[in-house]
Amino acid sequence: MLTLILALKAITEIALLALLGQGVLGALSGDKRSHNPFYRVLQVVGRPFVALARRVSPRWVLDRHIPLVAFVLLAWAWVALTMTKVSVCVQIGVDQCR
Repeated sequence: MLTLILALKAITEIALLALLGQGVLGALSGDKRSHNPFYRVLQVVGRPFVALARRVSPRWVLDRHIPLVAFVLLAWAWVALTMTKVSVCVQIGVDQCR
């Protein structure tokens, strides 16, 4: 169980960092961000999570806000997974969680 929680938490952290990096690089690049290869790599990493956010969000949410929705959903998932990890570690013993 702990391995599954750790794997999901790692995937969540990678997606969060990809979306954060995409946002920062997009803000720095401006309109030329689509030609930036690093931006495109981060976009590929974050694309499944942005698509999932589009599916779960209502239609009235603008498409340009969907990456932010994905980031917030992933942040909540990270908090939930962290709390679950702590709970499991308390149950099985902190020594076995390392």
